[in-house]
Amino acid sequence: MANLIHGLQTLWRRLWSVSYRYPALDITLGQRHLHLVGSIHMGTRNMMPLPAVLHERLQQADALIVEADITAGASPFSESELCSPLAERLSAEQWQQLQRRCEELSIDLERVDTLPAWQVALMLQAQQAQRLGLRADCGIDYQLLQAARERQKKVIELEGPETQLALLKSLPENGLPLLEDTLQHWQTNARLLQTMVSWWLEAPPGNIGKLALPSTFSSNLNDLLMHQRNQQWCQFLHQLPAGRYVVAVGALHLYGEGNLPGLLIQR
Repeated sequence: MANLIHGLQTLWRRLWSVSYRYPALDITLGQRHLHLVGSIHMGTRNMMPLPAVLHERLQQADALIVEADITAGASPFSESELCSPLAERLSAEQWQQLQRRCEELSIDLERVDTLPAWQVALMLQAQQAQRLGLRADCGIDYQLLQAARERQKKVIELEGPETQLALLKSLPENGLPLLEDTLQHWQTNARLLQTMVSWWLEAPPGNIGKLALPSTFSSNLNDLLMHQRNQQWCQFLHQLPAGRYVVAVGALHLYGEGNLPGLLIQR
C-alpha cells in the first residue's frame, strides 16, 4: 500500500510539473494527451480574451471537449411542468429567504411560483452571478467554443444539453434539494464564484491536495452532480481515440475529493 501511495504521489507531481497561469493541467493517457481546463460558465469582461497559451493548446488539439455545447442546445427553461406553490414546498424560513432573494434580484415571484424547484434554483444562481458582474458570453467554455468554431476544430460533448436537462429533471422532488441548497449557501456560493474568477485573473490554486473548498451542495447532491459525473467523464476520456484534446469542465471538478484528474490517473 505504501508503494502504491508513493507511486501515485510521484505521478501526481509529474502531472503538475507544467504550471499554467489559469486552472489547468496536462494528463497523458496512453496515446491520449489531455489539456484539462477548469472552466467558469459565466465570466467577467476582463477574462477576455483567453490566455495565449490556451489558444495555442487549442490550435494544437484535434478536438475541443466540453460538458455541453452551450452555443446550440436545449434551454432548461423551454418547457416546464406545473408544480404546487413554492410556499407549500418550502419551510417557512426557506420561503422567507426566497422572497428576500427574489426581491433583491428583481425576480417576479408569481412568475416562478409553480415552476420545478431546480428551475427556480438555476434562475437564482444565474441572477446572482449577473449581479456579481458575470456574463455568459464571457464564460471560458463559451469563449473556447467560439475559438474552436473559428479554427474549424471538432467539438465533442461529454454530456450535451439534453443529458444535463434529463439529470436536472431526475432530481428528487423536482429538484427541491437544489433550491434548498441554493438558499442555504447563498453567500458561500457568491464567495466561491469570486474565488473561481480570481483563479483566471490572478492565479490558480497551488497544491491541489491542500485545497479546501466550501461545500454548496448536500452530500447526496454532491455525489450526483459532482462525483458520479466525474466517474462517467473519466470513463469517456479513457475511451477517446489517440490524439490531443483540450478538455473544459467546470473548475470545481478539478479539485476536492473525487476530482476528475485524480480519477484519471488512478485508473
